[in-house]
Amino acid sequence: MAQKLWPWRSLFLLIPGVNSSKKQMCFDWGPGEMLVCETSFNKKEKSETVPGCPFIYIIRKDVDVYSQILRKLFNESHGIFVGLQRIEEELTGKSRKAQLVRVSKNYRSVIRACMEEMHQVAIAAKDPACSCQFSSQVSILSAMELIWNLCEILFIEVAPAGPLLLHLLDWVRLHVCEVDNLLADVLGSENPRKHESFWKLVTILVLQGRLDEARQMLSKEADSSPTSAGMCRILGDLMRTMPVLSPGTTQTLTELELKWQHWHEECERHLQDGTFASSPHLESLCKIMLGDEAALLEQKELLNNWYHFLVTRLLYSHPTVKPIDLHFYAQSSLDLFLGGESSPEPLDNILMAAFEFDIHQVIKECSIALSNWWFVAHLTDLLDHCKLLQSHNLYFGSNMREFLLLEYASGLFAHHSLWQLGVDYFDYCPELGRVSLELHIERIPLSTEQKALKVLRICEQRQMTEQVRSICKILAMKAVRNNRLGSALSWSIRAKDAAFATLVSDRFLRDYCERGCFSDLDLIDNLGPAMMLSDRLTFLGKYREFHRLYGEKRFVDAASLLLSLMTSQIAPRSFWMTLLTDALPLLEQKQVIFSAEQTYELMRCLEDLTSGRPVHGEPDAQRLQDDDIETTKVEMLRLALARNLARAIIKEGSLEGS
Repeated sequence: MAQKLWPWRSLFLLIPGVNSSKKQMCFDWGPGEMLVCETSFNKKEKSETVPGCPFIYIIRKDVDVYSQILRKLFNESHGIFVGLQRIEEELTGKSRKAQLVRVSKNYRSVIRACMEEMHQVAIAAKDPACSCQFSSQVSILSAMELIWNLCEILFIEVAPAGPLLLHLLDWVRLHVCEVDNLLADVLGSENPRKHESFWKLVTILVLQGRLDEARQMLSKEADSSPTSAGMCRILGDLMRTMPVLSPGTTQTLTELELKWQHWHEECERHLQDGTFASSPHLESLCKIMLGDEAALLEQKELLNNWYHFLVTRLLYSHPTVKPIDLHFYAQSSLDLFLGGESSPEPLDNILMAAFEFDIHQVIKECSIALSNWWFVAHLTDLLDHCKLLQSHNLYFGSNMREFLLLEYASGLFAHHSLWQLGVDYFDYCPELGRVSLELHIERIPLSTEQKALKVLRICEQRQMTEQVRSICKILAMKAVRNNRLGSALSWSIRAKDAAFATLVSDRFLRDYCERGCFSDLDLIDNLGPAMMLSDRLTFLGKYREFHRLYGEKRFVDAASLLLSLMTSQIAPRSFWMTLLTDALPLLEQKQVIFSAEQTYELMRCLEDLTSGRPVHGEPDAQRLQDDDIETTKVEMLRLALARNLARAIIKEGSLEGS
């Protein structure tokens, strides 16, 4: 029977504990998941106060991205996809076709490698349920490779009559490979001729067109059975002389058809003359080589599926079949093989659409039947590079290739690490790729700073300004919550967020007031032009510069900077007392640091601060009057200012007199 594709997009999904006939469900879609829960609403009966299923279920849209083995498929194929996009401009003429065929084979080799690994896992699985699940996945991967291989032959290779049949034979031999195990089993026995599967093996070899191997098996029959030796020799000669179009030969199709017709007549003559009448096995083989449909259908179990039947039928009846006639033979082979006993499976419909050269139907059927968007996205992209989908645009503004790539990339973004692959797929969607990337990248959970830096780098490389600001702000807020002020300030500067930079600067200043020193000095010392982002950040940078000048004993420069911070209104009023207190050591220096005019300015600032002038929202005056410590500071400042004023006036007067 035809191989089954197990559909994943089922129309019905059963949720444990929920009776949908009695209760209504509510749901909400997320980027890659859906939340489902039961409501208390009931139209027919009075609503129950307690729901029958008090759970919220999470339904994932793309479950395959969580498979460890399939992740290898996604990773490996990503490199092939990106490579194809980059070499597009270099592809021309014959080299273009050869390169596209090579890319197609690379995709198939990745599928086959994953399929073989999945098969080994299925064998090793101890849990029957897991083994069944892996085996089902193997069937799906096998079907994917089967479909892709056929599309490669028909749409990418575009094999003409003659070579077309050779490609189809290779296609069947690759995907109906049980015969190799059987061949090894028979040849490995003590007496292959007496092996119970001897004639089964010979028949399968003939059905697959492996006539040289079939002749070798017949020679063993001839050696051990003198009565059938002559018949085996005649049938072996017929197998040897069967005309086949060899690659690279100059033989025309007309010549091949003439030779094949003579060979066919010779086979028919031997059958009519009863040459093989005494050996039912040999007679059956001769009928198969004549393309007898009844004889072929008798071997249903050995043929396994209708497309094997099709290729065998073409080999022995229509070896020079043209691509345009394939659909006719495919449909009749499907009908004959199923015989009305069963309906076509999804795989049958997909293969039939391919034989009809209906690319869009192939893509549509695969989208419905397969378990994720990987297959249709990559196949469609490759066919688009073959210029086979140029005329097919979708009504909502994108072409089919881009639509499928967007869907596949969206599924990758549901995974905690595969989202990085999705970025490149969005990049190669010229119409809607950037918009989709912006929407998806904003939803990536920034669980670690390393992951955040990856996301940030991606956004910066693509000049996604708003996303960069958003990510930096999120990281700045996390840093503030963890009391990492240096990191928070760095992220707020990178985000160019003035309000948040002001908030972090205030935290720095508050910490300074409490501890008497700054943290993250390297960052503050190297703010550079970034300090202009906000007034508070400017003040923080300049205030740190004041401390540096003071530490270098450049007292005059430090005094001028301190005064400018107060008079320019950059310093927050709540910080004035701290600045005035910082001025005390300068006022007490042996040499006069502040001039008379500067001293007057400091005195004015002190009086503004202590005058009790009502300032809405800043109860500084009341707080100072009630605080003995602050009162002591004020008195000390007044005394130091008065003393410095006197010294400055004397110094300036003596300078004028001289």
